Amino acid sequence: MLISTMNDLPGYEVTEVLGEVFGLTVRSRNVGSQLGASFKSLAGGELKGMTKNLIASRQEVTQRMVDEALAKGADAILAMRFDTSEMGGNWTEICAYGTAVRVRRL
Repeated sequence: MLISTMNDLPGYEVTEVLGEVFGLTVRSRNVGSQLGASFKSLAGGELKGMTKNLIASRQEVTQRMVDEALAKGADAILAMRFDTSEMGGNWTEICAYGTAVRVRRL
């Protein structure tokens, strides 16, 4: 699956637009990592546990988006974006979205 944050793919022609596709997850932070992150933020530096969780979450939502695009018969996703939002103080929503298309190499 070709995935681009651009609105087009150089060297390809969009032959069909299949619609918007999403991948979504909602994650909660466990108390231990949240306390550890709070202490670490006082001293400064990377919150490695939180970074690891965000990387895994982005990979998960990207795969879900790709699965939805494949189910529609797409071979590319254009204008792909990530979005995150806090929910209820302890939950984070992570979303990957874009436009599923069929393309042909020029």
